[in-house]
Amino acid sequence: MYTVSCETHFDSAHFLLGYKGGCKNIHGHRWVVSASVSSETLIEEGGNRGMVIDFNEVKPVLNELVECFDHRLVVERDTLRSTTMLMLEEEEVEVAEVDFRPTVENFSKYFYDELKKRGVPVSKVRVYETPESYAEYCED
Repeated sequence: MYTVSCETHFDSAHFLLGYKGGCKNIHGHRWVVSASVSSETLIEEGGNRGMVIDFNEVKPVLNELVECFDHRLVVERDTLRSTTMLMLEEEEVEVAEVDFRPTVENFSKYFYDELKKRGVPVSKVRVYETPESYAEYCED
């Protein structure tokens, strides 16, 4: 099995409502997102001969997906009071609302699903929350 991976990153803040540890408070990460494409065979003809996929078919899509989170506060929809959201808007804080709890596990599935929707034949997504801690999502 051949596997190639593309990697990008984004910086954002989040918090986990109801969590009993430090992550209940707003804090930031440099999230690193790695998308992998696997194949048992390589392309046999043309300019991409000998490749699993051209990185240029993966990297721009991955970069576009992370852009909406970069330098934003990532918030699970309906976890902050409407008055808090209004205050953040008035202070021009950029907020990215998501329909999932912003854990590293959920981010890995989110990016996997979004890459699939955009036609990237992704086999696995790995998201690092810290240099030593990551989650992966694949459909195996």
